[in-house]
Amino acid sequence: MPNSTDSMNGNSTTNANSINENSVNENATNENADVTGTLQVNVVSSLGLIPVENAKVIISYEGDPENPLETLTTDSSGQTPSVKLPAPPIEYSLDPDTIVQPYSEYNITVIAEGYEPVQVSGSELLPDRLSLQPIVMNPLETSEEDEKRVIIPVHTLFGDYPPKIPEEEIKPMSESGEIVLSRVVVPEYVIVHDGVPSDSTASNYWVRYKDYIKNVASCEIYSTWPEAAIYANILAIMSFTLNRVYTEWYRNQGYNFTITSSTAYDQKWIYGRNIFQNIDYLVDTIFANYLARPGVRQPIFTSYCDGNRVTCNGLSQWGSKYLADEGYSAIEIIRYYFGNDMYIATADIISGVPSSYPGYDLNIGASGDKVRQLQLQLNRIARNYPAIPTLTPDGVYGPATAESVRIFQGIFGLPQTGVTDYATWYEVSDIYVGVTRISEPG
Repeated sequence: MPNSTDSMNGNSTTNANSINENSVNENATNENADVTGTLQVNVVSSLGLIPVENAKVIISYEGDPENPLETLTTDSSGQTPSVKLPAPPIEYSLDPDTIVQPYSEYNITVIAEGYEPVQVSGSELLPDRLSLQPIVMNPLETSEEDEKRVIIPVHTLFGDYPPKIPEEEIKPMSESGEIVLSRVVVPEYVIVHDGVPSDSTASNYWVRYKDYIKNVASCEIYSTWPEAAIYANILAIMSFTLNRVYTEWYRNQGYNFTITSSTAYDQKWIYGRNIFQNIDYLVDTIFANYLARPGVRQPIFTSYCDGNRVTCNGLSQWGSKYLADEGYSAIEIIRYYFGNDMYIATADIISGVPSSYPGYDLNIGASGDKVRQLQLQLNRIARNYPAIPTLTPDGVYGPATAESVRIFQGIFGLPQTGVTDYATWYEVSDIYVGVTRISEPG
């Protein structure tokens, strides 16, 4: 196993055996050249969520950065074509005792006129999965750096990270008058402290809630697992996070952040890492959910651990994979670890969206204010993403609206049905809010 630690000074993990592990990984990849994963790079400006068109994207092996494998160009939506690249056999990511790194690592360099170059080291690729690598570029006039570097350390299931410090699953709420939340709210942002709580030198990042959950899930589990296991783990990750939000856990200790990236205190989050498309979509469909018990107002603090090297009083990640293999559903997995009274609840409020989901899918034939709102939001998004056809905001969901929705879904990784379902409605809302802001908070 790589000898890596969750840095106690707020920085990313380091891998002392990276040369050996890279050699093992490259040999495994070369021996299984017919096994591939798929990579797509999405490039936006740090100002206004504007896609960066005609960016040059160079992809190479992490261990051989001087020899490009692919050179791609982004389209008007800031996206490259999807490319297939070598990956290890899927069996490695399904075996808790594997000694071979179960994913390939790639370097990605992005160059665009008027922007500071970006280099990503260690973007992870799993077999038979689509990896989405986000790239955020700073306009030259706003940046003092020559190049922005993102380093993605070893995956938590393969590296050595500090185990979670045990905590009670229900937090005392009466000890402080500073608790102000009376209902469970899905926040628009969480503030992630990139280190242990006491490290004042660690950076704080404002991260959209759904993006945070997708990042953590891609850090904590493998996207090759059965969907029921992925679903159960995402539920645990979301409930864990919303407990931190609801109880204002760190703010009540005098800190100015929501959660940390330390596995000893919270869950792993890595600035700039890739996410996997099936995790991305599943989070979009369930992001307002959390785990609850009867008579308890707060989301349950759902501890979890890998269940192989480290055990805990909570969900076993590898155990959840095994149970899913045996046919357990997501809620059955949750109840196996947390008890039969655990159930899935939905947050009362989703912060930062212009208007709530109408409660049913919008399709051809629908009409009214919700359709008009959707059309207006798509038109505003189309100013940044011109591949999306503009619409007459007449409140009627006709073929033109369906086509605009279909193109939007394709750009943002949703099934291209042309139907505005729950996931599509809130993705449109998220992107609309992003493009109508001049800049992100920070």
